[in-house]
Amino acid sequence: MIAAENDAISGAKVGGMADVIRDLPPALASEDIIVDVAMPNYGYIAQTYNANNIGTVAVKFGANIEIVSVALMPRPRTSVDGNTNLNSQVYLFEHHLFNSEGNQVYCAGSNDRPFADDATKFALFNLAVAQAYIDGLIPEVDVMHMHDWHAGMLVMLRAFDPQYAMLKQCQCVFSIHNLALQGIRPIRDDVSSFAAWFPELTQHLTDEQKAHLSDPRYPNCVNPMKMGIELSDKVHLVSPTYAHEVLMASDHQNGFFGGEGLEASMLDKHNRGDIVGILNGCVYENDDSGVNDSDVNSAESELTTAKPDKKTANKSINQLLVKSQDAVIKWLGKTDSARSVDQIALARLQQWQMQQINQASSIDFLMTSVGRLTDQKVLLLRQPYPVVANSTGQSLLDAMLIELKRLKPQGVFMLLGSGDHVIAKEFQQVASRHSNFVFINGYDQQLSDELYQLGDLFVMPSSFEPCGISQLLAMKQGQVCIAHGVGGLRDTIKDQQTGWLFEGHNLAHQAEQFIQVLINALSLSNEQPEQYRQMEIAASQERFSWQQVAKQYRQQLYS
Repeated sequence: MIAAENDAISGAKVGGMADVIRDLPPALASEDIIVDVAMPNYGYIAQTYNANNIGTVAVKFGANIEIVSVALMPRPRTSVDGNTNLNSQVYLFEHHLFNSEGNQVYCAGSNDRPFADDATKFALFNLAVAQAYIDGLIPEVDVMHMHDWHAGMLVMLRAFDPQYAMLKQCQCVFSIHNLALQGIRPIRDDVSSFAAWFPELTQHLTDEQKAHLSDPRYPNCVNPMKMGIELSDKVHLVSPTYAHEVLMASDHQNGFFGGEGLEASMLDKHNRGDIVGILNGCVYENDDSGVNDSDVNSAESELTTAKPDKKTANKSINQLLVKSQDAVIKWLGKTDSARSVDQIALARLQQWQMQQINQASSIDFLMTSVGRLTDQKVLLLRQPYPVVANSTGQSLLDAMLIELKRLKPQGVFMLLGSGDHVIAKEFQQVASRHSNFVFINGYDQQLSDELYQLGDLFVMPSSFEPCGISQLLAMKQGQVCIAHGVGGLRDTIKDQQTGWLFEGHNLAHQAEQFIQVLINALSLSNEQPEQYRQMEIAASQERFSWQQVAKQYRQQLYS
């Protein structure tokens, strides 16, 4: 597997791809498939894990001969491995272009030159992986499995560069975790362009070959995601519904995110029978079968253990409030000046802590959300939504909090996330207006675990969601979800059985449907708490195991 991220390695995670690269190897091992992973070293991994240097490769990259070092180490064991005997290795490619400030996986880049630094980094990385395979530093394999646009150039080199024709002996699978990010760069006239990276290859490409590289919307640019789609043997989407959605053109104004300009490529691949939708899995403790437990009493007992005295768990809520404050204080300690968003969060958390002293005012319902601050995740919450006629300046998030206050006077909403600074500023302002909302602007693993475990209702209004992991983690802990009925959310949540789904033919309609579903969920909790409890149990019983995923990989991708 060739990937940019790997959560088996500390610090090498940004998104859901990292979870997949962490969890798949042990699952595929049960299918007698050994998975090795190739990834950049990012300036620290080999040194941290004492990897063995196994050699170097020399590649012509632009006008220069670049020397890339290759190190090898066993895949670090993780909590998901169990007793599985893994022979998986990690190949680490070291070059100064792969390093960024703070050993970050991705570079921030700039609006006027999107993907410039990362595109150059991954172009050289892909070239080095191809050369390492040709040179024998990487032993022969049966399948080369590329992940997202970061590995698209390797698919292209396999198809069009005669030096790497040997790669055609391997089956080539291309997984798409997020079609919205495509790594588009100019064909030429920039130091970060296809012609600058591969000048000789650019001269020898035929018009037909160039058509596979060029972006359909920007003909003077290349698109690594398109290369991966059109030039691989099979394309894998991370949920069946998402595999259908990407065949249709996006309509952003009306809130639909589909093929993102590559729907023609996707449709052609689909018509050839080479698109496969397979859900990602989730790790379940003490579960190796991947089969639902039919014993409801057992599930209820496990849920009670996971959520001790959930409805009146003042002690647990108090601990959550303390951990939340500790996380914010830790972030404050890393900066020279206190951010307003942190000060607001601390003040509100302290208010809630004081309320916990009095049982009559203590928190009795916890809504949660954990995720990145991007329009993919929270565009809908940002939409204008007049709570009263002719009102202005209010968003769907405001309306949600008002309904929560009306139906659950002692209920609160905690949102943990980092990302877009504009979105963070908007949520900061909302947090200052509503006493039942805390926005914690950052990410803390322990805190996120607590929110999944203690929450009563998880909110996931993503505009699109290729698979989604947050809803699986919430459901595993018996927390029901409200989610947009798209992508993997539709494939994992059974409407009104293990959660609620909303839809809508445009953003305004989606917002209306979201509020209606929220009202239905909160009303059910108030009026029929036992039925709500049964939904929590049903959610906790759902199983999307990696073992089942591995069987589908073998049958549908690697056969």
